[in-house]
Amino acid sequence: MVLDVTASETNGKEIFRTSKIYMPQATDSRSNHMVLGPDKKLGLIRDTSIQPFTPKEETTEIPLPEGVTDVDLEINLTYQPRPGNVYPIHNIKKRVSLDHR
Repeated sequence: MVLDVTASETNGKEIFRTSKIYMPQATDSRSNHMVLGPDKKLGLIRDTSIQPFTPKEETTEIPLPEGVTDVDLEINLTYQPRPGNVYPIHNIKKRVSLDHR
């Protein structure tokens, strides 16, 4: 699973982008470097995968340029079992106003 977060000014200019990958991370048990492929995975070091029927909350801090009070957010959650294979799970587009007047 991959979570992509994009923030843009209301004129469409992108000001922030980040991605987070959720998956079990394994090593070959000889180092702490992540390895891919079932023939090399010997030790699970961390599991950041999203578990079924379990809520997951994420917080993302977005630095805004001076004077920007309205931001268009786009959040995409996709399943990507292999490079090039992208299956959309959820998409949210929302305008957020930070004007406190």
